[in-house]
Amino acid sequence: MTERRPPHHSGSAGRPELLVILGSSLTVIAILGIVTFLLIRERANAQQAAARGATTVAQLIDADVLRTVELYDLTLQGLIAAAQRDDLKQVSAQIRHLVLFDRSTTARYKGDILLLDKHGGVLADSSLIDPKPGNFADRDYFLAHAYNRDTGMFISQPYKPRCDCAYSDEWQISFSRRISSSTGEFLGVAVASMRLAYFDQLFSSLDIGTDNTLAIINDDGVLLAQKPYLEDNSIGKSFAGRPNVVRMLREGSGSFDGVSSVDNEQRLYTFSRVGNLPLTVIVALSSDQVFATWRRTAIVISGATGVLCIGLLWLTWLLCRELRLRQFAEQELAQLAATDALTGVANRRTLDQTLRHEWFRAQRSGKPMSVLMIDADHFKSFNDRHGHLGGDEALRSLAAVISANVHRPTDLVARYGGEEFSVILAETDNEGARQIAERIRAQVEQLPLVGDDDAPMTVSIGISTWTTASDNSLELLLFAADKALYQAKEGGRNRVVVA
Repeated sequence: MTERRPPHHSGSAGRPELLVILGSSLTVIAILGIVTFLLIRERANAQQAAARGATTVAQLIDADVLRTVELYDLTLQGLIAAAQRDDLKQVSAQIRHLVLFDRSTTARYKGDILLLDKHGGVLADSSLIDPKPGNFADRDYFLAHAYNRDTGMFISQPYKPRCDCAYSDEWQISFSRRISSSTGEFLGVAVASMRLAYFDQLFSSLDIGTDNTLAIINDDGVLLAQKPYLEDNSIGKSFAGRPNVVRMLREGSGSFDGVSSVDNEQRLYTFSRVGNLPLTVIVALSSDQVFATWRRTAIVISGATGVLCIGLLWLTWLLCRELRLRQFAEQELAQLAATDALTGVANRRTLDQTLRHEWFRAQRSGKPMSVLMIDADHFKSFNDRHGHLGGDEALRSLAAVISANVHRPTDLVARYGGEEFSVILAETDNEGARQIAERIRAQVEQLPLVGDDDAPMTVSIGISTWTTASDNSLELLLFAADKALYQAKEGGRNRVVVA
């Protein structure tokens, strides 16, 4: 069945739906972007706060180590100054011992403090009034001073004492200074040893949490102390080839993220050089602990953001569904308003609108336009015989036949009123309209008989055509079609008359 439908507004009706989807999508993207930015910033803040805390710990260690080394240096300087006094040669061994090692009592975790001659032999020992024979010419500190007069205070590599003493199993380092004559001649070395247990005690006094480490290395990358120890027998071991250690020794101080080559844990390394000493303090914080609070916050915020975004998208989907339902309802109402409820073809209102539209279009294009007026013959008597239900069914059958012969989208089949129908044929001349009308008349006559009637249903059709050669108005065009229909009725019905 061909019928004229109201204009389709899917594009304009779908535009609000697209705007809602676009707006919601942009809102979700903006929310995700803002939350991501804030989480990244908070992570950076957490890292900076951890680095500041680690720097504070490193500074505390630096200050304590500098004070301790300064005490050892004062001890060495006092030993050298006392050893160069000629008057000490005349006093007793006890008094000479007290004068030589007077300042050594302030040094913490001290081991042996020795005075060596230019051959490495022991001239004085802080632990004995009469020193035991010994030679330390092969020690790194002795060689450093013997062959370089400008060495200054030298810090040795970690070692274990050779002597059979109380601290023979403990790792130590030595602080030493060169003893020179007034002419610069090498006379020997003053050396003071310090047990590395000092660093263990210092580290233990600082609470840095679990899974975090403190360490101190020298400029050769040799480990002097660590808390906790990540490897067995690691004191005195060189880590100079490890990438993290290489970077620390190169940069001197700073902070960076890295993976530990010992336990393969991600850590935040903060490191600082101890004054002008060849020592570097390392604070290595576990990334899991550094970002633990941030990670919990990120999970909560991410979950809440996800729920918010999902809720927003769900509400958007509900709104779009309602917009679609409203659009369908509006289209259905528009369809009902434009359609004859009984026959399903266009109603009189749609006919008037389309007629004016096609009339103006024909005026612009100059192409012909035809109008058919169709009326069922003897319909009143048919309705009396078969009742209103039979009459309604006959009108539906008639509308179906007319619609079946009008195929183009620009044409319109409409119920004019009662048993009368009208057809608008755009760009159709008299002959074309007459052919369509004859097909309609013939097919209506072939409709099945109703009840015990022995006469078929028939229609009378009037045709009126506008062309550029005529000077008719729209009203005259309709009047001419209606007049042709009247002539068909007067001429015996079941016929087509062209005005």
